[in-house]
Amino acid sequence: MKIAILGGGLTGITLARLYSEKGHEVVVLEKEKEYGGLCRSRTDQGFTFDTGGSHIIFSRDTEVLAFMLRMLEHNREMRKRNTKIYHRGCYIKYPFENGLHELEKEECFFCINEFIRNLIAVEKGEIKPPHNFHEWTYYTFGKGIANLYLIPYNEKIWKYPTQRMSCHWVEGRIPRPPVEDVIKSAIGMETEGYTHQIRFAYPRSGGIKALVEAIAAPIESTIRCGFAVSALGRQGDQYVIGNGEEEIMADRVISTLPVQALLNVLPDVPPELLVACGNLQYNSLYCVGIGVKGEVPPYSWVYIPDPRTGLFNRISFPSGYSPETAPSGHASILVEITFREGDEVDSFQEDEIVDQVLTSLQAMQLISGPEDVVYTYIERQRYAYVIYDLDYQKNIALVRDFVRCRGIGLVGRFAEFEYLNMDDCIRHAMNFVREHPCG
Repeated sequence: MKIAILGGGLTGITLARLYSEKGHEVVVLEKEKEYGGLCRSRTDQGFTFDTGGSHIIFSRDTEVLAFMLRMLEHNREMRKRNTKIYHRGCYIKYPFENGLHELEKEECFFCINEFIRNLIAVEKGEIKPPHNFHEWTYYTFGKGIANLYLIPYNEKIWKYPTQRMSCHWVEGRIPRPPVEDVIKSAIGMETEGYTHQIRFAYPRSGGIKALVEAIAAPIESTIRCGFAVSALGRQGDQYVIGNGEEEIMADRVISTLPVQALLNVLPDVPPELLVACGNLQYNSLYCVGIGVKGEVPPYSWVYIPDPRTGLFNRISFPSGYSPETAPSGHASILVEITFREGDEVDSFQEDEIVDQVLTSLQAMQLISGPEDVVYTYIERQRYAYVIYDLDYQKNIALVRDFVRCRGIGLVGRFAEFEYLNMDDCIRHAMNFVREHPCG
């Protein structure tokens, strides 16, 4: 059986490898000049950056974690997380609720007092269950932690009002902190949150794309880069996939493309489906890579909730992940800026963005000044983060049902339109192959 996989990101490459191992003929159709999707990397002048935002390798899923580590074999480094939140000029321990003792005393009291008051009120049934993400944040953490960090950070990254976001997706992604950990944190006792990512792996060489390349190694000859799907139809029992110049026949089709792109190439899509798909919300992303002389702080990454600090919501330090990501005597910083079509960031020229980033990094004392900067680059990703607005579940259900009725599988972050991390993408690929052994 011949299986065509649309899209050569992490999900598509994993699907291709797993189906190939089961004896199927596969072809991966990728529109870009190189495969990898959001897990591509760039090496230039001795600096390696991940072009789809900072990626690390960790997972609660032991099977998926073992798979990723096995793919990398010896090409990996292990690190202990040292992550901060930049709050009012200070670097506070992440997660925020585990660094309360580092706040000013008034803020620390505000957070712990509101957390406990809120917890009691929830247990007494005095607070109604939340109906949106904004309400869920207060319901789970109390006014202090919500106001000082969670609400401003989430509104900065999503570029969307939290009152208009669903809360169905947060279970397991933003865990409710144990009350004893919050109290310990407030009085200065060491606690750790998100323990599944305290230690993480990263490729020693090649950036995160080294993981995708390792998965692709046995099936690389089946990957067709530069094939932009423009039409997808049926001819008898087979699918016909065209790019305007040639056609490929396949027995089964699995799409990892954004659903918006998929619907654009399918025939006879009802207008109401196009409206539902058009109403699915997402963010785009600018990644700014910066190479500097000397050292940077020993942080893994830093979250920045205050919009006055800078355009970016997250900064990572790839040179701390592996010694091969920067030349000797140099370090690297990767800055992530989310935006939506038509907003302020979308109107900026790329050199304006880089200039603003450098000014902000200097104000945060992460670089001494422009004279330390030896390399910069900027890259734009149209599809970066799925936004769960209040109409999300209704709209995505209509789209999924339509596509699946055409016999096309949907796997991956923007194909399923779910906020999936790397390990989730691999897990969904594994599950799909097990549930659909013939594609």
